[in-house]
Amino acid sequence: MLDTLLKGRSKLKTTIIEYIIITVSILFMAVGTCVFKFPNNFSFGGITGYATVVSRLTHLSNSTFINIANIILLILGFITIGKKFGIKTVYASLLLSVSISLFEKYFHISKPLTDEPLLELIFAIIIPGIASAILFNIGASSGGTDIVAMIIKKYTSLNIGAMLFLADFIAILISFFIFSPKTALLSFLGLSCKSIIIDSFIESFNTCKCFTIICEEPDIICEYIINKLHRSATTYEAQGAFAHRNKTIILSTMKRIEALKLRNFVRKNEPHAFIIITSSSEIIGKGFLNN
Repeated sequence: MLDTLLKGRSKLKTTIIEYIIITVSILFMAVGTCVFKFPNNFSFGGITGYATVVSRLTHLSNSTFINIANIILLILGFITIGKKFGIKTVYASLLLSVSISLFEKYFHISKPLTDEPLLELIFAIIIPGIASAILFNIGASSGGTDIVAMIIKKYTSLNIGAMLFLADFIAILISFFIFSPKTALLSFLGLSCKSIIIDSFIESFNTCKCFTIICEEPDIICEYIINKLHRSATTYEAQGAFAHRNKTIILSTMKRIEALKLRNFVRKNEPHAFIIITSSSEIIGKGFLNN
Protein backbone atom coordinates (compact mmCIF):
# COMPACT_ATOMS: atom_id res chain seq x y z
CA MET A 1 0.00 0.00 0.00
CA LEU A 2 2.79 2.40 0.99
CA ASP A 3 4.81 1.50 -2.10
CA THR A 4 1.80 2.18 -4.31
CA LEU A 5 1.26 5.57 -2.66
CA LEU A 6 4.92 6.54 -3.06
CA LYS A 7 4.93 5.45 -6.70
CA GLY A 8 1.78 7.49 -7.29
CA ARG A 9 3.33 10.59 -5.74
CA SER A 10 6.52 10.10 -7.72
CA LYS A 11 4.55 9.74 -10.96
CA LEU A 12 2.51 12.86 -10.17
CA LYS A 13 5.68 14.84 -9.45
CA THR A 14 7.24 13.68 -12.73
CA THR A 15 4.08 14.61 -14.64
CA ILE A 16 3.97 18.09 -13.09
CA ILE A 17 7.65 18.67 -13.95
CA GLU A 18 7.08 17.50 -17.53
CA TYR A 19 4.16 19.89 -18.03
CA ILE A 20 6.17 22.77 -16.59
CA ILE A 21 8.94 21.94 -19.09
CA ILE A 22 6.38 21.78 -21.93
CA THR A 23 4.92 25.14 -20.92
CA VAL A 24 8.29 26.89 -20.78
CA SER A 25 9.40 25.30 -24.07
CA ILE A 26 6.22 26.39 -25.86
CA LEU A 27 6.61 29.94 -24.56
CA PHE A 28 10.16 30.04 -25.92
CA MET A 29 8.90 28.67 -29.23
CA ALA A 30 6.23 31.36 -29.40
CA VAL A 31 8.76 34.10 -28.69
CA GLY A 32 11.17 32.81 -31.35
CA THR A 33 8.35 32.55 -33.87
CA CYS A 34 6.71 35.93 -33.21
CA VAL A 35 9.88 37.96 -32.72
CA PHE A 36 12.14 36.53 -35.41
CA LYS A 37 10.13 34.36 -37.80
CA PHE A 38 6.94 36.24 -38.64
CA PRO A 39 8.45 39.75 -39.01
CA ASN A 40 11.00 38.39 -41.52
CA ASN A 41 8.42 36.27 -43.40
CA PHE A 42 10.49 33.11 -42.93
CA SER A 43 8.33 30.29 -44.26
CA PHE A 44 10.02 27.15 -42.93
CA GLY A 45 8.79 25.14 -39.95
CA GLY A 46 5.49 23.46 -40.66
CA ILE A 47 2.30 25.24 -39.57
CA THR A 48 4.03 28.45 -38.51
CA GLY A 49 5.82 28.50 -41.87
CA TYR A 50 2.55 28.17 -43.76
CA ALA A 51 1.02 30.84 -41.50
CA THR A 52 3.53 33.35 -42.88
CA VAL A 53 2.45 32.56 -46.45
CA VAL A 54 -1.29 32.33 -45.79
CA SER A 55 -1.40 35.62 -43.85
CA ARG A 56 0.06 37.41 -46.87
CA LEU A 57 -2.32 35.76 -49.36
CA THR A 58 -5.45 36.18 -47.23
CA HIS A 59 -6.82 38.44 -44.50
CA LEU A 60 -6.11 35.84 -41.82
CA SER A 61 -3.56 36.72 -39.16
CA ASN A 62 -0.74 34.30 -38.36
CA SER A 63 -2.35 33.32 -35.06
CA THR A 64 -5.79 32.80 -36.60
CA PHE A 65 -4.44 30.42 -39.24
CA ILE A 66 -2.40 28.51 -36.63
CA ASN A 67 -5.47 28.18 -34.38
CA ILE A 68 -7.63 26.86 -37.23
CA ALA A 69 -4.95 24.51 -38.56
CA ASN A 70 -4.10 23.08 -35.14
CA ILE A 71 -7.76 22.46 -34.26
CA ILE A 72 -8.34 20.65 -37.57
CA LEU A 73 -5.17 18.58 -37.14
CA LEU A 74 -6.02 17.73 -33.51
CA ILE A 75 -9.46 16.50 -34.57
CA LEU A 76 -7.89 14.43 -37.37
CA GLY A 77 -5.38 13.08 -34.87
CA PHE A 78 -8.08 11.89 -32.49
CA ILE A 79 -10.11 10.36 -35.33
CA THR A 80 -7.25 8.55 -37.06
CA ILE A 81 -4.86 7.73 -34.21
CA GLY A 82 -7.28 7.42 -31.31
CA LYS A 83 -6.06 6.69 -27.77
CA LYS A 84 -2.41 6.66 -28.80
CA PHE A 85 -2.70 10.35 -29.62
CA GLY A 86 -0.65 11.93 -26.83
CA ILE A 87 -2.25 14.32 -24.36
CA LYS A 88 1.09 16.12 -24.13
CA THR A 89 0.91 16.96 -27.84
CA VAL A 90 -2.67 18.21 -27.43
CA TYR A 91 -1.67 20.43 -24.52
CA ALA A 92 1.44 21.76 -26.30
CA SER A 93 -0.44 22.40 -29.55
CA LEU A 94 -3.24 24.34 -27.86
CA LEU A 95 -0.79 26.26 -25.68
CA LEU A 96 1.24 27.28 -28.73
CA SER A 97 -1.90 28.57 -30.47
CA VAL A 98 -2.95 30.56 -27.40
CA SER A 99 0.58 31.90 -26.79
CA ILE A 100 1.00 33.16 -30.36
CA SER A 101 -2.48 34.73 -30.26
CA LEU A 102 -1.69 36.60 -27.03
CA PHE A 103 1.74 37.59 -28.28
CA GLU A 104 0.34 39.04 -31.51
CA LYS A 105 -2.40 40.86 -29.61
CA TYR A 106 -0.30 42.46 -26.88
CA PHE A 107 3.29 42.43 -28.19
CA HIS A 108 2.86 42.50 -31.95
CA ILE A 109 6.08 43.06 -33.90
CA SER A 110 5.42 44.14 -37.47
CA LYS A 111 8.99 44.54 -38.71
CA PRO A 112 12.38 42.90 -38.08
CA LEU A 113 14.32 43.94 -35.00
CA THR A 114 17.50 44.50 -36.98
CA ASP A 115 18.60 44.99 -40.56
CA GLU A 116 20.53 41.69 -40.46
CA PRO A 117 18.20 38.96 -41.80
CA LEU A 118 20.83 36.23 -41.46
CA LEU A 119 21.29 37.07 -37.77
CA GLU A 120 17.54 36.93 -37.23
CA LEU A 121 17.35 33.66 -39.15
CA ILE A 122 19.82 32.13 -36.70
CA PHE A 123 17.58 33.05 -33.76
CA ALA A 124 14.48 31.95 -35.67
CA ILE A 125 16.10 28.51 -35.99
CA ILE A 126 17.82 28.14 -32.62
CA ILE A 127 15.10 29.29 -30.19
CA PRO A 128 12.23 27.15 -31.57
CA GLY A 129 14.74 24.39 -32.37
CA ILE A 130 15.89 24.07 -28.76
CA ALA A 131 12.26 24.16 -27.60
CA SER A 132 11.33 21.40 -30.08
CA ALA A 133 14.30 19.28 -28.97
CA ILE A 134 13.23 19.57 -25.32
CA LEU A 135 9.66 18.58 -26.24
CA PHE A 136 10.78 15.58 -28.30
CA ASN A 137 13.09 14.53 -25.47
CA ILE A 138 10.16 14.12 -23.04
CA GLY A 139 7.85 12.51 -25.58
CA ALA A 140 5.85 15.56 -26.64
CA SER A 141 5.65 17.85 -29.66
CA SER A 142 4.09 21.18 -30.61
CA GLY A 143 1.55 19.54 -32.90
CA GLY A 144 1.13 20.94 -36.40
CA THR A 145 2.93 18.90 -39.03
CA ASP A 146 4.07 16.47 -36.32
CA ILE A 147 0.46 15.28 -36.21
CA VAL A 148 0.54 14.82 -39.98
CA ALA A 149 3.69 12.73 -39.53
CA MET A 150 1.93 10.52 -36.98
CA ILE A 151 -0.99 9.96 -39.38
CA ILE A 152 1.34 9.21 -42.32
CA LYS A 153 3.29 6.75 -40.16
CA LYS A 154 0.12 4.85 -39.23
CA TYR A 155 -1.40 4.48 -42.68
CA THR A 156 1.49 4.45 -45.14
CA SER A 157 5.05 3.25 -45.54
CA LEU A 158 6.21 6.61 -46.89
CA ASN A 159 9.36 8.25 -45.57
CA ILE A 160 8.00 10.71 -43.00
CA GLY A 161 11.08 12.94 -42.99
CA ALA A 162 10.96 13.29 -46.76
CA MET A 163 7.22 14.07 -46.74
CA LEU A 164 7.58 16.76 -44.08
CA PHE A 165 10.56 18.24 -45.90
CA LEU A 166 8.44 18.36 -49.08
CA ALA A 167 5.60 20.08 -47.21
CA ASP A 168 7.98 22.73 -45.86
CA PHE A 169 9.60 23.13 -49.26
CA ILE A 170 6.23 23.90 -50.88
CA ALA A 171 5.71 26.78 -48.41
CA ILE A 172 9.20 28.07 -49.22
CA LEU A 173 8.52 27.81 -52.96
CA ILE A 174 5.35 29.89 -52.56
CA SER A 175 7.28 32.48 -50.53
CA PHE A 176 9.66 32.84 -53.48
CA PHE A 177 6.81 34.39 -55.51
CA ILE A 178 4.90 36.33 -52.85
CA PHE A 179 7.84 37.72 -50.86
CA SER A 180 11.24 37.71 -52.54
CA PRO A 181 13.98 35.32 -53.67
CA LYS A 182 16.07 36.48 -50.71
CA THR A 183 13.35 35.52 -48.21
CA ALA A 184 12.84 32.16 -49.90
CA LEU A 185 16.56 31.37 -49.90
CA LEU A 186 16.90 32.32 -46.24
CA SER A 187 13.86 30.14 -45.45
CA PHE A 188 15.40 27.22 -47.32
CA LEU A 189 18.62 27.69 -45.33
CA GLY A 190 16.55 27.67 -42.15
CA LEU A 191 14.77 24.48 -43.22
CA SER A 192 18.10 22.79 -43.96
CA CYS A 193 19.55 23.73 -40.56
CA LYS A 194 16.45 23.10 -38.43
CA SER A 195 16.57 19.31 -38.29
CA ILE A 196 20.34 19.32 -37.72
CA ILE A 197 19.97 21.68 -34.76
CA ILE A 198 17.12 19.66 -33.24
CA ASP A 199 18.97 16.34 -33.64
CA SER A 200 22.15 17.83 -32.16
CA PHE A 201 20.37 19.18 -29.08
CA ILE A 202 18.45 15.94 -28.50
CA GLU A 203 21.70 13.99 -28.65
CA SER A 204 23.31 16.49 -26.29
CA PHE A 205 20.46 16.19 -23.78
CA ASN A 206 20.69 12.40 -23.75
CA THR A 207 24.46 12.03 -23.72
CA CYS A 208 25.71 9.79 -20.91
CA LYS A 209 29.18 8.65 -19.92
CA CYS A 210 30.07 4.96 -19.79
CA PHE A 211 32.88 3.97 -17.43
CA THR A 212 35.16 0.98 -17.62
CA ILE A 213 37.39 1.08 -14.56
CA ILE A 214 40.16 -1.51 -14.11
CA CYS A 215 41.46 -1.52 -10.55
CA GLU A 216 42.65 -3.63 -7.64
CA GLU A 217 40.50 -2.04 -4.91
CA PRO A 218 36.94 -1.89 -6.28
CA ASP A 219 35.00 -1.64 -3.01
CA ILE A 220 35.65 2.04 -2.35
CA ILE A 221 34.70 2.95 -5.92
CA CYS A 222 31.52 0.87 -5.92
CA GLU A 223 30.49 2.30 -2.58
CA TYR A 224 30.90 5.83 -3.93
CA ILE A 225 28.89 5.00 -7.07
CA ILE A 226 26.02 3.44 -5.11
CA ASN A 227 25.83 5.64 -2.00
CA LYS A 228 26.98 9.02 -3.28
CA LEU A 229 26.00 9.07 -6.94
CA HIS A 230 22.97 6.78 -6.48
CA ARG A 231 23.88 4.74 -9.54
CA SER A 232 24.67 1.07 -9.96
CA ALA A 233 27.63 -0.81 -11.33
CA THR A 234 28.60 -4.24 -12.63
CA THR A 235 31.87 -5.89 -11.64
CA TYR A 236 33.77 -8.91 -12.85
CA GLU A 237 37.18 -10.38 -12.23
CA ALA A 238 40.04 -10.24 -14.72
CA GLN A 239 43.78 -10.74 -14.87
CA GLY A 240 46.47 -8.44 -16.22
CA ALA A 241 48.21 -9.87 -19.30
CA PHE A 242 51.65 -8.54 -18.36
CA ALA A 243 52.05 -9.05 -14.58
CA HIS A 244 49.22 -11.62 -14.25
CA ARG A 245 47.85 -9.72 -11.26
CA ASN A 246 44.19 -10.08 -10.33
CA LYS A 247 42.07 -7.10 -11.32
CA THR A 248 38.44 -6.05 -11.01
CA ILE A 249 36.63 -4.38 -13.87
CA ILE A 250 33.81 -1.98 -12.94
CA LEU A 251 31.20 -1.01 -15.52
CA SER A 252 28.91 1.92 -14.80
CA THR A 253 26.91 4.53 -16.73
CA MET A 254 25.78 7.96 -15.56
CA LYS A 255 24.98 11.52 -16.54
CA ARG A 256 27.78 13.93 -17.38
CA ILE A 257 27.77 15.81 -14.06
CA GLU A 258 27.93 12.55 -12.13
CA ALA A 259 30.66 11.31 -14.47
CA LEU A 260 32.90 14.24 -13.60
CA LYS A 261 32.48 13.52 -9.89
CA LEU A 262 33.31 9.83 -10.36
CA ARG A 263 36.35 10.61 -12.52
CA ASN A 264 37.77 12.97 -9.89
CA PHE A 265 37.01 10.53 -7.07
CA VAL A 266 38.76 7.61 -8.77
CA ARG A 267 41.82 9.66 -9.67
CA LYS A 268 42.12 10.84 -6.05
CA ASN A 269 41.36 7.59 -4.20
CA GLU A 270 42.58 4.93 -6.62
CA PRO A 271 45.34 6.68 -8.61
CA HIS A 272 46.60 3.47 -10.23
CA ALA A 273 43.19 2.58 -11.68
CA PHE A 274 42.87 2.48 -15.46
CA ILE A 275 39.79 4.42 -16.59
CA ILE A 276 38.07 4.31 -19.98
CA ILE A 277 35.29 6.87 -20.46
CA THR A 278 33.08 6.80 -23.55
CA SER A 279 30.00 8.80 -24.56
CA SER A 280 26.63 7.36 -25.52
CA SER A 281 23.64 9.26 -26.90
CA GLU A 282 21.11 6.62 -25.83
CA ILE A 283 20.98 4.38 -22.78
CA ILE A 284 17.95 2.11 -22.37
CA GLY A 285 17.18 0.83 -18.91
CA LYS A 286 16.26 1.79 -15.38
CA GLY A 287 17.13 5.36 -14.52
CA PHE A 288 17.79 6.35 -18.13
CA LEU A 289 15.99 7.09 -21.39
CA ASN A 290 13.07 4.90 -22.50
CA ASN A 291 12.67 3.36 -19.08
